[in-house]
Amino acid sequence: MIDDATLKHIKSRGVIEVIVEREFDELMRREEPLRLKMGFDPSRPDIHLGHVVGLRKLRQFQELGHQVILIVGDWTAQIGDPSGQSVTRPMLTHEEVISNAESYLRQFFKVVDKERAQVVWQSEWFGSFDLSNVIRLTSHFTLAQFLERDDFADRYRAGRPIAITEFLYPLLQAYDSVAIESDVEFGGTDQKFNLLVGRDLQAIMGQRSQQCFLMPILVGTDGVRKMSKSLENYIAIDDPPNDMYGKVMSLPDDVLTSYFDLLTDVSDAEVAEMANALEAEQIHPMELKKQLARNITGQFYNLSDANAAQEHFERVVQNRQAPEDVAEYAVDISVGSVQDITAVLVSAGVVNSRSEARRLVQQGGVEIDGEKVSGNQVELREGALIRSGRRRYIRIVKA
Repeated sequence: MIDDATLKHIKSRGVIEVIVEREFDELMRREEPLRLKMGFDPSRPDIHLGHVVGLRKLRQFQELGHQVILIVGDWTAQIGDPSGQSVTRPMLTHEEVISNAESYLRQFFKVVDKERAQVVWQSEWFGSFDLSNVIRLTSHFTLAQFLERDDFADRYRAGRPIAITEFLYPLLQAYDSVAIESDVEFGGTDQKFNLLVGRDLQAIMGQRSQQCFLMPILVGTDGVRKMSKSLENYIAIDDPPNDMYGKVMSLPDDVLTSYFDLLTDVSDAEVAEMANALEAEQIHPMELKKQLARNITGQFYNLSDANAAQEHFERVVQNRQAPEDVAEYAVDISVGSVQDITAVLVSAGVVNSRSEARRLVQQGGVEIDGEKVSGNQVELREGALIRSGRRRYIRIVKA
């Protein structure tokens, strides 16, 4: 039987709310494996640290003997769910969803124990869903109930459009709980309404209502908005060690303790000590960032990779030295020739677009041999070292 201290820890560390806590406690004390549900919509490839918050919680339950069921939302991803955003996510084709899901299936088990997990696809039950099933599903809820959801209510009051298909998203997510007979569903606080719809639908269908674990939203690398692939403020768990370490080091100081709390096994007492030391200015944030970056990088690679990433960061970013393995880029160089630096950066794969390159130049983020570039037109010599941003380098060679 689970002891009180373990039960309290699993309900408090990285958890905002448990619905219904008393019922959950009773389930945990029954000494029977629970079916734990967490869904993922592969709207874009790759899992990021925001997803890891929930996956780590699932791993805790696995270690207590419970069964994890990961649902790949290959149907709901085609509908799109605003989840508090001002606009709907674009609808995807099934082929796009399957392609994105491939990375999820490969990355889940960097956190969750594969031996104690089951991956299921929504198409296993929605593949045979016909119009009568959909109508029957919608008959259990009213429009007024759905307008209680904060983001729907805000958009309705502001006169912004809400597509009918958006109302289907929480219904289909709720039916997932019925299909797998979920005992506990996990999601971020922005998914509270959807999880509660699942709880209600199970009761309507004659099942025991699932408990809902609501976890905090991890702030992205901008320190303001939720970590999101669509907002480009995320750290992917497949990022190379140097990139992962560097992105963690770029975090604002005020999110450090929440990252330790949600993404590491550092004890509650140690996290509290860190928070107090930061507030009293008894420790430099850089010291904690390095500890955090090494911890997170080590989770997805190994200690040797994490240490090498730290050495790379200290040499390239802190001491502004060129990395040991600078990629070369061949340019047709002639005496007095002028090159468009934005075109060079895009062609070399250093940035994704000319607009991103222009923005870097305007912000003083591009250097040639240590000199800031102030305009797009530059003269390049053989052997010139170009730095873009804080961590990207290329060496010019003659074509």
